[in-house]
Order: sequence, then structure tokens, then C-alpha cells
Amino acid sequence: MSMTYALPKSSQAWQNALSSVAHVLPEGMSIDSTTLDSLPVFAIVIIAKNPHDNVDELMKAWTDTQANWQAIDVHDDETAKQNAHIIEAAAPLADVSIHRYLLAPTKRTEMSDTKREAAAHIIDEQISAHFHSKLGNEADVHILSIGQMLHKHRLACFDMDSTLIEQEVIVELARYCDIEDKVLDITEQAMRGEIDFATSFARRVALLEGLDASVVDEIIANHITFSSGAHATIRALKAIGYHTVLISGGFVPFAKYVAETLGMDEYHANALSILDGQLTGQVDDNIIDGDKKAAIVAKTAKKLGLGMHQVVCVGDGANDLPMMAISDVGVAYHAKPIVRTKTDAAVNITGLEGVLYALGHRFDVRG
Repeated sequence: MSMTYALPKSSQAWQNALSSVAHVLPEGMSIDSTTLDSLPVFAIVIIAKNPHDNVDELMKAWTDTQANWQAIDVHDDETAKQNAHIIEAAAPLADVSIHRYLLAPTKRTEMSDTKREAAAHIIDEQISAHFHSKLGNEADVHILSIGQMLHKHRLACFDMDSTLIEQEVIVELARYCDIEDKVLDITEQAMRGEIDFATSFARRVALLEGLDASVVDEIIANHITFSSGAHATIRALKAIGYHTVLISGGFVPFAKYVAETLGMDEYHANALSILDGQLTGQVDDNIIDGDKKAAIVAKTAKKLGLGMHQVVCVGDGANDLPMMAISDVGVAYHAKPIVRTKTDAAVNITGLEGVLYALGHRFDVRG
């Protein structure tokens, strides 16, 4: 059953919240794109599974213990809501409530970069622990700098396997060779960061030697399922001006299908070597590993005339960390712990629409 969702258009919600606390910002500091990264202000987004109607109370309980910090509710203005982008989703998205707060000092505060980074780390640990102790695994807690929240992001790069789609395509190929367990074991080692991606990729591909190439089309037709929220998320990002890119350590035929089906702007993946109608089991020297993913992100941003502060990257594995590290906001999607702890935000309780929430947007069912 398809559903429609409203994405507020040209919302000034975060800017308005920031303006409301201008009196506690460092004296003489203007609020503009050149000063955002130095402000002692943080954006907090909490996504809770419904029914949870006590998130505001929990936030207040935490701030009541913090003499130096205040939380300001962030709301979209009526014009933005009335002029919302209407996005269709193939199926209902996760039933969650979205709560947004601006965390600012209670009095005028000067902070060095080092002190601000230390404060961000402490706040992240405290608020995350507070909410998870009350809501367990039924909430995602994202804490970003106000700079990250207000930068004009215009490039979104996504991993494919277990991110845009639910499968690992090389494992799907392995099923046809009856070597799924062997390939899955190597894949898991790479995702955990125990072996480098290039080595794991070459080992897995070698096991596919002799497989009939016709299975590629069969897998695409019958075994690829998109992650919940994938279509709606890409549509929403494109509606607000993002250039969307798929960057995969998988294979071109699958990446082409996924990117074109979702309406993404471009895709990058590894060539699938085929000879006489069979997979050769060979790989070229230009494997798209983690470093290559990061290089593609940087090259794409430069091509579009964008700075890295305008880039968002989303993935689930250790080989996605390099591209997330060079982006302004790196989002882990249903990722392994080693990945979640090294990114700016981690989506765990929703589909891919959680990326929109992490970036500070609301995405509400259209009544």
C-alpha cells in the first residue's frame, strides 16, 4: 500500500531556533555560514518508536540537571509545512515520532575549538545514555554540531549492498554455486574490518569462477529487494536539490539497476568479468574499496563545484568509513558496531528515511 509523506519546503526551523539564542552566543559573533562551525551550539534529533509520548519529558529531565545548557524545541514554520514537497512511498514508513532540539548555553559563552569538541563528546555520551536507559533500543539519538545541521548539503552518496538494497549481491551470486557460507564468512570478516576489502573481494570473486552469467539477470529480476524507505528517501533528497550517487564495492549490472530504479543521478561499481557466458572469477586492479569510494566522493564533489561540507555519505560497512570520514555528515545504516561508533549518526530503528531525520528534516504522513 503506497503512502504519501510531506517534507517541509525551505524550512527555516533550525535557523529560527538558532536566532532565538543569539543573546548567549559569543559577543560580537554574527550567525552566518562562516561562523557556524565555531558556535557552542548542538542539534539533537531523537526518533522514537510509537507510542512514546514522553520524549519531551525525558529531554527536560536531562536539561534540568544541566545548569549550563538549555534545550529549545525546533518547529517548522507554517509556510514550510503548507508548501511541503509531497513524496510517495511504496509502503508505509516506520511508525516513529521525531523530536528536534537546539542545545545552547544558558549564558553567553566563549569556547575554544578544543573545549567545544570536548563538550560535544560529553553531551553525546550523556544524552545517548540517558535516552537509551529509558527507551532501550526503541530510539535513535543523533547529536550534530549546528554547523553540520545548517550546512547546505547538496551531494548524497550511498553504499548499495545492505544499504539501498537488503542483499549482499555477491552472496546472492554465491547461492548459485552452493558456496554461500564461504562467501558470507569472507564478507562478514570484511564488514567487521578484520581483512581489507580488496583482499576479501578478490577471494570471493575467485569462488564464482564458471558461474553462468545468466544468473545476474535472474537475481535482478527475482532476488533484489530495496531497503524500506529507499525510494522515498532518494525522491525526497532530489526534491530538495541533492545530487544522489550510488558507490558500491559490488558489480556494475546490479548498481545500474538499483540506481536507475531509484532515479539516482549516477553510480559507480566494479566491472563483472564475463567470458563465453561465464564469470571468470577475475578482478581488475581498480577495485572500488574504501579508499576508492572516498576518492569518488571527493572527485564528484569537485565536479559539482561543492565543498566537502556539503556532502553526506551513507553506508553500513567498514569499507564505507573512508567516504564517511571525509564527508560533513556520515550516517551509518543498520551497521556493525565498529561502523556506528565512528560516524556522526546511526540509523537503527527506521528504514532509509532515517537519513532524512538525522539531517534534521521532518517527514510526516500526509493527512
